[in-house]
Amino acid sequence: MRHRATSLSVVLLFLLTSATVRLARTSYANSQSASSVTLQTARSSPDDLALGGRLAGFPPGTTRYMTRDALLALPQVTYTVADDANFTGPTQISGVPLEELIHTLTAPPHADLVVAICDDQYRANYPGAYLAAHHPLLVLKINGQPPSGWPKDAEGHGLSMGPYMISHLKFTPAFKILAHADEAQIPWRVVQLDFRDAKTVFGAIAPPGPHANEPAVQAGYRIAQQNCFRCHNMGAEGGHKAGRPWLVLSAWASASPEYFAAYVRNPQSKNPRAEMPGNPAYDDATLAALRAYFQTFTPSENP
Repeated sequence: MRHRATSLSVVLLFLLTSATVRLARTSYANSQSASSVTLQTARSSPDDLALGGRLAGFPPGTTRYMTRDALLALPQVTYTVADDANFTGPTQISGVPLEELIHTLTAPPHADLVVAICDDQYRANYPGAYLAAHHPLLVLKINGQPPSGWPKDAEGHGLSMGPYMISHLKFTPAFKILAHADEAQIPWRVVQLDFRDAKTVFGAIAPPGPHANEPAVQAGYRIAQQNCFRCHNMGAEGGHKAGRPWLVLSAWASASPEYFAAYVRNPQSKNPRAEMPGNPAYDDATLAALRAYFQTFTPSENP
């Protein structure tokens, strides 16, 4: 929102003294409709959703919080999903499209990447192409119920899937790279959404060095963006769930390529306690591409 220079002091005084800020919002579905959204400076409830990145009206990196009631006041979408692995059968879900949240909470030019962060530091990334192809939904209700009435996790740990999760009406893979097909990003126990620039986030794991533009390296890069980056980090970017940073993966790929490939395909074959899901569909060419990509981060003279 733009303000006249003569009102700047009033605006600054408001920002400094108020615990909340009301942002003008335009629905992405109807540019003529607008309302206000209240963002809080502190979490008032475990159900509040943390928001970060490029928030309209705030410096980059600011974190604010949005209550569940404020989210419920936004335009809602309801449908029955039948192919979400988090549910045992057809399930009715309702919530707010991530595209709506981008247009509600960020200023033009809008952020082109949404990062969903879970309470265990798992991260799911939603670049613009994914948003356009799949229209992911921030789930607020399941079968009309709030998180207290949601089913437990499908992995059998008896865990609550709230306070938020992300799903789709129907997921159809939009691309395939070697043996890696576009995967549904359906995290649960989501506690934060960051609105970011894809170039900055994925640039942190762009392959360096003279082999960066080789086809195999680029294929491995695109696979790693969607798969490995969810649990493994490069500095502040990427997931921290695994506790093994990008350069550790690079060291494995360089020092022991066979071990690296076997672990990616079937982690439990190398470590029975591994929590990482396997990738049994990855063929030799796909594993070779991932190895080639990760090896670019380790100088050949010092594997």
